[in-house]
Amino acid sequence: MQRPNDPLAQRALFVKNLNFNITGSDLYDLFGKYGPIRQIRLGTDQNLKTKGTAYVVYESPDDAKDAITHLNGFHLMERYIVVLYHHPSKQQASALAKAELRAREEALAEEKKRLGLKDEDE
Repeated sequence: MQRPNDPLAQRALFVKNLNFNITGSDLYDLFGKYGPIRQIRLGTDQNLKTKGTAYVVYESPDDAKDAITHLNGFHLMERYIVVLYHHPSKQQASALAKAELRAREEALAEEKKRLGLKDEDE
């Protein structure tokens, strides 16, 4: 399975086909064997019933890769789970890229101001 290019997405995994009785603690026990976990979110509906999905975010991309290698197809609570890299939607990725660009432009403007430099337009 190919890793996504986004460093954040390399640490985030999407897990599906989970037993509806699974808990966050169960997932921490299983996925924690492959490295430190930053966050686990169970997919739930409006009634807070699990939908059989979860997101697991590791501290390290290498730990996420190990988890996919060992846990994709793993038999857990009478089901074979599917573990994939999370791919944010293009809209989310575009919004993130725009926000990062704005932040870099603002930082550049601040640095120019600090150094007393003017833009060519001025």
